[in-house]
Amino acid sequence: MYEEITSQARAVVTELLEQANLKPGSLFVIGCSSSEMVGQRIGKGSSMEAAQAAFQGIYPILQQRGIDLAVQCCEHLNRALILERSAAEKRGYEIVNVVPQPKAGGSFAVTAWNAFSDPVAVEQIAADAGMDIGGTLIGMHLRRVAVPVRTSVKQIGQAIVLCARTRPKYIGGPRAIYQEL
Repeated sequence: MYEEITSQARAVVTELLEQANLKPGSLFVIGCSSSEMVGQRIGKGSSMEAAQAAFQGIYPILQQRGIDLAVQCCEHLNRALILERSAAEKRGYEIVNVVPQPKAGGSFAVTAWNAFSDPVAVEQIAADAGMDIGGTLIGMHLRRVAVPVRTSVKQIGQAIVLCARTRPKYIGGPRAIYQEL
């Protein structure tokens, strides 16, 4: 089961990155319910093994492309985010003091905390694209104009996966001319 989670996660993030056209230095957010991946209700069956399997499928691909990862914690930490200190500092994000735990932050956030070289928590970000695994509601952490991205893989484990990229706002009305994105 965990190999399948890794494979599905790798496939989804690869498709999303192809469609989102992110550049190195972009910020990518993930919210992940390990409970949902293993067929439980969100928050009711946390699985470090499932979280680690999904993370193994996703994080190396982001690293290879030079894309920064922010991982959303669960509602018990007010959906704070875990990211590398360097990614937080280059964006001017205020660092807060908390260390995620499986029942307060979530297994995926704990996995990220343990994998990052210098992890920190912040309360808000504005990511360029993201992935919601299991209905974790990442929309508050995306830039202002989110665009749904459909991928061929619709689930990771038993969790529904939804993806989005962002784009600049169109302004100016009918006489405006826009750049091809």
